[in-house]
Amino acid sequence: MDIRIISIGTLSHHPLWGERGAVRTPHATTTLIRSGDRTILVDPGLPPQAVAAHLHERAGLSPGDVTDVFLTNFRPAHRAGIGAFEHARWWISEAERESIGLQLVGRFDAESDEQIRDLLQQEIALLQRFKAAPDQLAERVDLFPLPGYTPGTCGLLIPLAQSTVLIASDAVPTVEHLLHGQVLQGGYDVEQAMESFKEALEIADFIVPGHDNLVPNPTRAPF
Repeated sequence: MDIRIISIGTLSHHPLWGERGAVRTPHATTTLIRSGDRTILVDPGLPPQAVAAHLHERAGLSPGDVTDVFLTNFRPAHRAGIGAFEHARWWISEAERESIGLQLVGRFDAESDEQIRDLLQQEIALLQRFKAAPDQLAERVDLFPLPGYTPGTCGLLIPLAQSTVLIASDAVPTVEHLLHGQVLQGGYDVEQAMESFKEALEIADFIVPGHDNLVPNPTRAPF
């Protein structure tokens, strides 16, 4: 088992830094998991050329070495680099696939502007490329639903010999959110997001936030 951060994500603006408007391009933290014969890339948030470069720098791999891509949610910041992995299997939680699909189809049916309809049709076609992920993506790589910021946000739980790692997605967006016990505002269901945040703290020794670096759970280890 090998887990490593390929690129550290960032928010468009960080409310706990006092930022109120978009000041940067958001992208999710990208994590690599190698388990058995599976090489899984989680949330390729950077553009294809950039994520390929980071993959080589951090793991000595090329996009062709990746067997599976998993999106923790369907937000654009989590999938900007997906085009670099056309050959891989693409996975997303069933709840996210179904809920986002219904939203997109509903918006498409109600939209009269042809340009917007074309964009929505592209989003629908992209979502259809993703399969509903099984409960266990690979040996010791288990889906861990964390709904709230989106209807089907889903992390990955990885039990190691002496600790447990949770790729938490937007349920735990940054280290500051973790330390202050806060979730991202403006999501699908803030109360549900807070419940997912609490579940993440209950189960994980180490957390990979959605837009930050790997961090020990401050409720279990010195920070």
